[in-house]
Amino acid sequence: MSFTYTKATSVAEAAQAAGANSEAKLIAGGQSLLGAIKLGLAAPSDLIDLSALGDLKGIRLDGGKLHIGAMTTHATVAASKEVQQAIPALADLAGRIGDRQVRNRGTLGGSLANNDPAACYPAAVLGLGATVHTDRRSIAADDFFKGMYETALQPGEVITSVSFPVPEKAGWQKFKQPASRFSIVGVFVAKTVGGVRVAVTGAGAGVFRVAALESALAGNWNAAATASVSVSAEGLNNDLHGSAAYRAALIPVLAGRAVAAS
Repeated sequence: MSFTYTKATSVAEAAQAAGANSEAKLIAGGQSLLGAIKLGLAAPSDLIDLSALGDLKGIRLDGGKLHIGAMTTHATVAASKEVQQAIPALADLAGRIGDRQVRNRGTLGGSLANNDPAACYPAAVLGLGATVHTDRRSIAADDFFKGMYETALQPGEVITSVSFPVPEKAGWQKFKQPASRFSIVGVFVAKTVGGVRVAVTGAGAGVFRVAALESALAGNWNAAATASVSVSAEGLNNDLHGSAAYRAALIPVLAGRAVAAS
């Protein structure tokens, strides 16, 4: 396979190069894309490398929101004092993604743009009601995730940062696949100014919210409140790692553990 490689020197250059060809791909940490290329699942005509864009890296707390650059690695998020103090559950989530190599190479923006149905970060973004910022606009979490490997991003659009509202409480739990460490089921819960949010990854074709759990926890932010909630298995994944019914049963259990850890 052959492709044209460009190391972008600005977001504008990256966006222009990616938008010029529908077969072009932006590459951040490469932990998802390179694996797909090796397996023959992706064959980009152009690779636009974002690694030199320092302005896409960094973490800052401002105005009750935690702003994280798209090229910030999982390891950096996990080790950040700002993240640990403002949203401990987010630091916990980042610290349990993949293995050490993945955490030191993989990035927040890359994970969101790829939107793997079992990835961890989408659950945090949706669970916290975060906003994804690009070179063109700001996209609310509820509008960003569109399905399996699909997002609201347009051709050539580049994620620049994500802003996370600091919640009153938040927790994260996942039941992982031992080899890949992806979530068989992962649940992020958050008690925010706008209400309770519960986001699930790994169980279906993409990250999704569970209204029944949100309602139960809005009335009583306690692990016991999740015990009476039943989640339908309809539409959930059914594979060698777990049946749809098994995943459905795991969701309220993990939600309860996440609340207890918040």
